[in-house]
Amino acid sequence: MGENNNNRSDIASRIRELRESVGCSAEQTAVHLGIGLPEYLSYESGGLDVPISILYEIAGQFGVDLTDLMTGKSPNLQQYCVVRDKKGPEIERFPGYRFQSLAFDFQGRSFEPLLVTLDPAKNRSIGLVTHVGQEFNLVLSGRVRVVLGGRPVDLNTGDSIFFDPTIPHGQLALDESSAIFLTVITRDNPTDFHKKKEPIC
Repeated sequence: MGENNNNRSDIASRIRELRESVGCSAEQTAVHLGIGLPEYLSYESGGLDVPISILYEIAGQFGVDLTDLMTGKSPNLQQYCVVRDKKGPEIERFPGYRFQSLAFDFQGRSFEPLLVTLDPAKNRSIGLVTHVGQEFNLVLSGRVRVVLGGRPVDLNTGDSIFFDPTIPHGQLALDESSAIFLTVITRDNPTDFHKKKEPIC
């Protein structure tokens, strides 16, 4: 387990504080993200888990790194970043789906490598999400079902899949034991992955 203060309520507080610090209203932010105000306010209150795609969008629009939202600290390494076993910051996106950042302390990342653990005891359904860019999954242990636009693709240990994440997708452990997979997510233009965008307020 990671040793960072990054549970749902902590992330929600950071999002709200970041928005308030730049003088944006919740309404402006929701419109910019393309979601309804009630959904956005649920993210800020910690009532709903924030999808990784929304976290990326918030970080980019407010000119911070994803690590700032996950840990409350900015990345500070420029040459290399070592993450020891089980020492990266973790987020439980929803019950039974937990991911760990594998490059959280490296500045200006052009892609995001994450180690995902699926716990079948807690997660019996797949929450579908979408985001821009590209995504790669490599199953390290167990068996994983990836659903792409309603079509299931079953993967065994050692299998991988590369796909367009604008297709609604999600993952689920197929067996009674946990499954672990590596996912790598990038944006359409890697040079813009963590670049500050035009202000939304």
